[in-house]
Amino acid sequence: MSCEISCHILISGRVQGVLFRAYTERLAGSLGLVGWVKNLRDGRVEVYCEGEKEKVEKLIEWCGNGPPSARVRDVELKYGEPVHQTKVFEILR
Repeated sequence: MSCEISCHILISGRVQGVLFRAYTERLAGSLGLVGWVKNLRDGRVEVYCEGEKEKVEKLIEWCGNGPPSARVRDVELKYGEPVHQTKVFEILR
């Protein structure tokens, strides 16, 4: 049985206006993760995801690079227990 975790991710750099949210939603969905992604007013992108540890780690690794046009400067992580508040991964506006 796999271990389930949650992770709150803050990504900074050139991460808005480069389809970061769309790529994140697509990858998270393909990995079977649930949660959300949104732009912050300060220019960062915020992600919350839940799922199998190995799959969450794959999303985190991808967030360190982002889509082709992005320039990720920093990734902050905060792990926790899943709260199971959603059954999908979505873009929040």
